[in-house]
Amino acid sequence: MKTYRIGIDVGGTHTDMVLTDTTSRTYRIEKLPSTPHNPAIAVLAGLERFIASGVAPQDIEFFSHGTTATTNALLEMKGAEVGLLINAAMRGILEVQTQARDGTSPFDHLFRRPEPLARPGFVREIGGRIDWRGHEIEPLDEAAVRAAAQSLTEQGVTSFGVCFLFSFMNGDHEKRAAEIIRKVAPEAFVSCSSHVLPRIREWPRFSTTMVNAYLAPVLSRYCADLANGLDRLGISTKQRFLMQSNGGVMPLVADAQTHAVRTLLSGPAAGVRGASYLLGHQQGWRNLVTMDIGGTSCDIAFIEAGEALEHAESMVDGRIVGVPSLDISTIPAGGGSIAWVNAAGMLEIGPQSAGATPGPACYGRGGTEPTVTDANLVCGGLNPDFFLGGKSKLDLAAARHAIETRLARAGTDIEGAASGIVRIINARITDAIRIEAAKKGIDLADYTLLPFGGAGPVHAAQVAEDLGIPRVLVPLNPGAFSALGLLCTDVRHDYMRSEMSDLATLSPSHAEACFDDLAQAAKAEISGEGLQPDGAILAREVDLRYAGQGYELRVGLDGLAAPLDRAALDALGERFHEQHAALHGHSARDTAIEIVSYRVRASVIMPKYRAMEEADGDTTRAAPTGKRALVLGPARKVEAALWHRESLQPGWRASGPAIIEQVDATTIVPDGWNISCDHYRNLILERAQR
Repeated sequence: MKTYRIGIDVGGTHTDMVLTDTTSRTYRIEKLPSTPHNPAIAVLAGLERFIASGVAPQDIEFFSHGTTATTNALLEMKGAEVGLLINAAMRGILEVQTQARDGTSPFDHLFRRPEPLARPGFVREIGGRIDWRGHEIEPLDEAAVRAAAQSLTEQGVTSFGVCFLFSFMNGDHEKRAAEIIRKVAPEAFVSCSSHVLPRIREWPRFSTTMVNAYLAPVLSRYCADLANGLDRLGISTKQRFLMQSNGGVMPLVADAQTHAVRTLLSGPAAGVRGASYLLGHQQGWRNLVTMDIGGTSCDIAFIEAGEALEHAESMVDGRIVGVPSLDISTIPAGGGSIAWVNAAGMLEIGPQSAGATPGPACYGRGGTEPTVTDANLVCGGLNPDFFLGGKSKLDLAAARHAIETRLARAGTDIEGAASGIVRIINARITDAIRIEAAKKGIDLADYTLLPFGGAGPVHAAQVAEDLGIPRVLVPLNPGAFSALGLLCTDVRHDYMRSEMSDLATLSPSHAEACFDDLAQAAKAEISGEGLQPDGAILAREVDLRYAGQGYELRVGLDGLAAPLDRAALDALGERFHEQHAALHGHSARDTAIEIVSYRVRASVIMPKYRAMEEADGDTTRAAPTGKRALVLGPARKVEAALWHRESLQPGWRASGPAIIEQVDATTIVPDGWNISCDHYRNLILERAQR
């Protein structure tokens, strides 16, 4: 009996699907227009295509997908109506926040904080107090909680955030408040900060909890629609997963009241995970810059020594989200980004996007604004008769008309304006990669650029040229690479607990007890998901800082004695000194070290897709199918050879200028670049020696 595994990446413009046959290790892809009003519709439509082609629903053993549902809801402010319960006299935390302009320049005179997720009138101050040691110094005012829940529900609140001081030390008040709310409003969602993010520092904890409360109904509704659709189609597997920001998956029906905020980078994380596993671990590409260009955005990440970089806290639309995630930077630079002329007559791109509806003008769905896709079509980079492998045709006349009518003030001809759009978007991506590399101390000359997404390979060589990156690696199916990445993941959950103490006087047995509490929570959750907790891999970390510092470093305990002893804790301190010196250029060995938080990451290893290595093929059979004029810049127009990607065998070599077309993407090879096909059918673009 055949068995199949399915990965689905729901993007802003297209929904990409990969179905793998576990016996033959082959896969096929489907690409459909996304349905932003209900992303589950496109997902289920794609599954129906697979089933109609002969795939039996009962033979599908694994279903995993990444989604932008929560991200889009936050960006578009289309989440739930949130009510917030906070300690009496502590409402000012919502205004003071971290006392800084988080994520922005201090010199930005136009700075404005994001719109509050809980309206000021929907915030209630509740009596009761827990102190910094976790001791109750004032009992919870249960009557006030009951009255708040009643009045807020009557005003239309459907999701509650409960954020009390020092709940990470003692969550009893939050737990009791949640019980009262659920009695008053049984249908409401309740997010408690002691469950969502039990860590020190009020504002990151409160911000993350409010984001979770805002998104929990959105994720729950979406997952319910999708789960019901899977049932209707007869896909009965229990292995139904949703991608998380941390590069792992969780069950599709996971508790949205705790986990919604963990899906904000669900879509981009899948591609980065695929890059780390397929290319970093399997194929030996150790240092990569990933560039995922879809319809609405460009997502940038770094693979260092085969591993994706991570961080413990991120900014999403100006809001602090304090959950672990892959280190991904997103800019509004996609194929659907709209070009326009500002008041000074200068050409600008985005941040607005044509999205899936109506899409670029060339899609023929009613769009009239010129986009990056329209510009690439006018410049000759795209084949109007071979979009999505010929399943859809692009309207070149509509693209030219949009550029001509909307950009007339730019003072150039149609091709000049189109090449200007491409150069601007390339410059924006180049700047973003250069800045992120500088922040991380990365020398881009030692890295390879990995483009994916439908538009990634179109722009990759010119971006690499501008950055001084010597090599571009285009995977076999770049347009569906994120969907394939979903078949390269493990179940992964992160747990943490803040409790401050001096590392020098910390009892090893107490530290072990803290880790054991987190490990038991991990095993209970994994068991509840129908997986084997005994097979879970538990990785332990701590957040350490010098006494008085306002930031911490995550330090792993791998290789140290278990259970911990005094020598292991001393070695942990030495690791912190070395890590601090490596990151900040100095250490303070005479200063006391404080432990701030304990962390456990639980991973359940899942079967993964493995690429097949092939021997050199018969390269004499590959031949260009023709030529097409390609505009690469001002006064830079060349005749590019056209190739079909499917005809290229391992060992094939050629030189630019060339355009390589396939079902899910197009790769542009400028003059001055050589190209080859490796034993995994990746395309390798390298700058010619000069």
